[in-house]
Amino acid sequence: MEFSIQLSADYPDKAYGGDRVYADMVEQAVLADKLGYDAVSVTEHHLMNVLMMPAPLTFAVKIAAHTQRIKIMTSIVVLPLHDMRTYAGEVVVADIFTEGRLLLGVGRGAFKVEMERLGVPMEETRERFDESLDVLQALLSEEEVSWDGKYYTFDPITIMPRPVRPGGPKMMMAVMNPDGIYHCTKRGFHIQTTPLAGNTQLLHDQVGAFTRAKEEMGKEGEDLTLSLSRVSFVTGTEADRQAKLSAAEYYYSKFDNVYTGPGLIDNGMARPLPRSQTREELDANLLICSPQQMIDQLGPYAEMGVDRVILSMNFGVSQAETLESIQRFAEEVMPHFTSPAGAVAAE
Repeated sequence: MEFSIQLSADYPDKAYGGDRVYADMVEQAVLADKLGYDAVSVTEHHLMNVLMMPAPLTFAVKIAAHTQRIKIMTSIVVLPLHDMRTYAGEVVVADIFTEGRLLLGVGRGAFKVEMERLGVPMEETRERFDESLDVLQALLSEEEVSWDGKYYTFDPITIMPRPVRPGGPKMMMAVMNPDGIYHCTKRGFHIQTTPLAGNTQLLHDQVGAFTRAKEEMGKEGEDLTLSLSRVSFVTGTEADRQAKLSAAEYYYSKFDNVYTGPGLIDNGMARPLPRSQTREELDANLLICSPQQMIDQLGPYAEMGVDRVILSMNFGVSQAETLESIQRFAEEVMPHFTSPAGAVAAE
C-alpha cells in the first residue's frame, strides 16, 4: 500500500498571504518526495479559503519543478467549471511540463455555494460532468472532433499540441457509490473514494466493487489503483492529540458550512458554524493518533486491497507541525506497509 500527501490549502487568516500558503504546500511536496511518498494531491476550489486552489494544473507544474520523482494527482479538478475545448490543451501542456507524473483526477464538484456562484446549478452537475468527460476524452484521443450535445456544440477541432501519451494522462474518478466505482473502473479509470463517517460496510462495498471490476477486466485492469482519502495526523502525547482534534473541529466547522451547510462566506472566508457531530464522533472518523495506533487502523485497508491512502494533514495546524507529521509518518508508519526503497532521509 502506498501513501500520498494531500496539499490542502488552509488559509484561516488573509494576513498570512496566499504566497506563504502555497510556499508551505511546495515545501510539504518536496519533503514528501524526499521521504518516499508515492504521490501528492492537489484540490480545486474557488472563491473561498477552504481547500483554496483555483489553479490545480498550474500548481502541479510548480510542484514538478521542485521535485524529482513523486506523482502529482489532481484530487480533483471540477470539469463542469471548465470549457473542455480549451481545458484539454491545458491538460496536455501540464502533462508535458510534469514529465508524465500527472494523474488527472476529475469530478463534478461538491460545494453547492461554489458551483452556483460560478453559474453551474448543482442539479446540473452530473449531466454537465458526464458530457464534459466524454468531450475531454474525445479531444485527447482523436483529431478533428466535432460535437452536438446538450452543453457542447462545435464544429471539428483538433487540440494542439497533441498529447505525448496516447489519450493524454491517466485519469482518476472521484466516486463514492459502489456501483459507480464498479462502472468507472470498467471504463479504465483509477478510483478515489472515501468511507463517509467511517462507514465500515460502505468501505467494504467500495473496495469490493473495485476488485470485482478489475478481476473482470483481466490484464486491462492490472494497473488501475484505488485511493482512499483520510484526514490523518501523527501525534505524540494525549495532550498533543487533543490539541490536533480541536484544530480539526474548528476546521470542520468551516468545511461543513460549505459542503453540507448553508454556504455562508464573508469576503472569501467561510464562516465557522456549530456542528451537529460530537467531538467523540469526529474523533472516531479521523486518524489523529500515535504511530502504533495509525498502523493498527491502516492495517485493514491494506488487507482489503486499498492501493493508496491519501493523507490530509493540513487542517489548521502550523507548517512546522505538518512537516513533522509528514516525516514521522514516513519514518514510523509507512515502512510497515511499503518498501522504503528509493526514499531519501530528509535533511
